[in-house]
Amino acid sequence: TSYFIFFNFRLAFCVLICSSLILCEHLEADQDILIPEDWTRVGRIDPTEKLELTFALRQQNVDQLEHLLLLVSDPKSAQYGKHLTLQEVAALVRPSQLTQKVVRHWLQSHGVTDCQTILTQDFLQCTMNTVAEALLPGIEFHRYVRDGISLVRSSSAYHVHEDVLQHLDFVGGVHRFPPKGQDLNEVLTKRRRSGAKFHLGNTPATLRSRYNLTAADVGSAQNNSQAVAQFLEQFYHPADLAEFMTLFGRSFQHLSKIDRVVGVQGAGKAGLEASLDVEYIMSTGANIPTWVFTNPGRHETQEPFLQWMLLLSNMTDIPWVHTISYGDDEDSLSSAYMMRINTEFMKAGVRGISILFASGDSGAGCRHLTKGENSFRPSFPASSPYVTTVGGTSFKNPFKVTYEVTDYISGGGFSNVFKMPDYQVGAVEGYLKAVPGLPPKTYFNTSGRAYPDIAALSDNYWVVTDRVPIPWVSGTSASTPVVGGILSLINDQRFLKGLPSLGFLNPRLYQLQGQGLFDVTDGCHLSCLDEQVQGQGFCAAPSWDPVTGWGTPNYPALLAALVLEK
Repeated sequence: TSYFIFFNFRLAFCVLICSSLILCEHLEADQDILIPEDWTRVGRIDPTEKLELTFALRQQNVDQLEHLLLLVSDPKSAQYGKHLTLQEVAALVRPSQLTQKVVRHWLQSHGVTDCQTILTQDFLQCTMNTVAEALLPGIEFHRYVRDGISLVRSSSAYHVHEDVLQHLDFVGGVHRFPPKGQDLNEVLTKRRRSGAKFHLGNTPATLRSRYNLTAADVGSAQNNSQAVAQFLEQFYHPADLAEFMTLFGRSFQHLSKIDRVVGVQGAGKAGLEASLDVEYIMSTGANIPTWVFTNPGRHETQEPFLQWMLLLSNMTDIPWVHTISYGDDEDSLSSAYMMRINTEFMKAGVRGISILFASGDSGAGCRHLTKGENSFRPSFPASSPYVTTVGGTSFKNPFKVTYEVTDYISGGGFSNVFKMPDYQVGAVEGYLKAVPGLPPKTYFNTSGRAYPDIAALSDNYWVVTDRVPIPWVSGTSASTPVVGGILSLINDQRFLKGLPSLGFLNPRLYQLQGQGLFDVTDGCHLSCLDEQVQGQGFCAAPSWDPVTGWGTPNYPALLAALVLEK
């Protein structure tokens, strides 16, 4: 199956092991970090070599932030749409003076003085040499190489003094090894051989026809913008975007250039993932200025996803809709890390920013437990309660623009970390009670955050990369920018009417109960290949389901539902 490019977000978390020292690591106490087999350790780094570590300082008023987010996102609230400015968010969550003083004193006592903070003052990025090994006892930095890429990492657990630990959430730039990027062309070819039906291919014209977008449905508001974020050495090429619009954008007004690149574009071949994201958010959210956040991982100790999160907390004016096609298995990440990233999503949502994540391309997923038992494997950030997660569909008839069924790869399920948010309890419980033949409850957490929330077509897209049109590109990395572009068009109409941005969409989406969406009721997605579930995860059903959410956009109806304040 085709899967959106994985991005491994592993970072440190801390477990108390004695009265004076704290062991911080990825997975289990008293164990070192497992080095991926495809990375080769070259040797210890030079003592003068510069390292960059990110320190996540403990924030204040996180509960109040969540409360405010739900108020400004709920049409039934008097505070709906009254979003906060970045300065107001900073005043709310800024770490206490004590926290800032303790962490800075700890760093300075080890000679670490080259530190930069952000407007919200809840992260410190510090440059240092191997003094980091004294700062974090137990750590040993080595150089690792793979396919011409060089990284500095530690494979050993480390300690932080208890007096400092209570002021930190995690330290980034220590352990994470990026996974080997997939060759998407090879993956997509495998999908075709695996039995996927032949399809003439999805283009902007196909998508605009299916979701009832006319030539007049393009952006025109002056203060609107949208964005995609790219990691893992993925870059778009301006020439590819121009060629794509020449081939596929003639029937509607559009832009053929990115409005702003935040970060540094890499050289060399274009990335298929980056090309897909840019071309389809700009052809669905047509004529709307688009930004690309890109992080080539130039510094050997950078955490690219973390760099993007820090940018959001340090920029006063940023696009209103962001789509991201990356994720990782929940069980590969620490709860402390995911909780903190959730807070960063809340910080964005309370400002009126909509963040969309792809649900993944492994269906319900499969985790192999002990004694031959299996369970489904949810993905993060798709499982975050504070983002809108996008699943995937296919046309029932591959030769016509007709109704949609589930795409068998569409990620979905139930979080093992986050409880089910109040806004979706009724919909999810309705599914669990009404649908016969559910997988055994030992495979999933019935009380966890359920996803996806919405869906769109996710298979057989045409993409231009390196000036060549490529067919059969598939995955929820395709459906996510399509939904993002449609939400940007709705924002556009809201702005023209003097209304605020949509912001965090989920509370309102679940209140609509499918209004403005095409319900997808046919098909199931994949899961564990074992005797109990035999490769089948969850199945689509009327209303919400954990394969396609509430369904796919019917733009005119969804626009009508979302431009009304009540």
